[in-house]
Amino acid sequence: MKRLIPLVFAGLIASTGGVAANDDAAETLAPLQADEINLNDFLWVARPIVVFADTPADPRFIEQMTLLAARPKDLAERDVVVIVDTDPSARSELRQTLRPRGYMMALVGKDGGVKLRKPSPWSVREITRQIDKMPLRQDEIRLKKAAGG
Repeated sequence: MKRLIPLVFAGLIASTGGVAANDDAAETLAPLQADEINLNDFLWVARPIVVFADTPADPRFIEQMTLLAARPKDLAERDVVVIVDTDPSARSELRQTLRPRGYMMALVGKDGGVKLRKPSPWSVREITRQIDKMPLRQDEIRLKKAAGG
């Protein structure tokens, strides 16, 4: 049974994962469910942000998802996918690996390593600053500049 995602994400395209374009060509988040995810699928391809809570009604979870939804383009530029887990009883592989206690936001690098764990919501600006400090991201920026983009 699918768990409910807060109404902030109603109408978003959930089948594509990460970031998707809607009819207005505006970018929107499409979070993935943790029980359907293996982090190895994202190795060297994307940077997962995993948001855990004991219930989708947790105010910190709702705030985090609202913050992420506010600036999806910034996340897309950094190859971020958003994964949510709001059902501790399902014991997803991600929950067993990352071992959250209640609410937690974790940033996983393209190399599969956990780069950041936070017990409170973080803005996209704070998250992207952390990503931009990573050596792999620095390489991506240099390559983009060298290619003229």
